[in-house]
Amino acid sequence: MTLNQLRDLKRWHVSHRRDHPLEYQVFDGVLTLWLLGWVGLAPALLLDQAALVPLCLLGYLAPEFYRWLRVRLHRSARLRCDWLGALSS
Repeated sequence: MTLNQLRDLKRWHVSHRRDHPLEYQVFDGVLTLWLLGWVGLAPALLLDQAALVPLCLLGYLAPEFYRWLRVRLHRSARLRCDWLGALSS
């Protein structure tokens, strides 16, 4: 996901947090994992903690996985995803 898409998605969640409080909190968790992936990679490499590098990479990919999963669930009619239209191209 691009930073513009993350921004648009965060704006949607903030503006709809009263209607979708759980979704708002889940997306905050996804952003937290993304940030931990970015911030944790350098210390993991500098401190020679090779086991943490894959975890950092998974955290970095969390927003993309979240979007992929929500689109898939929306298309299969298992979960409605109101914010799909809010993403910029």
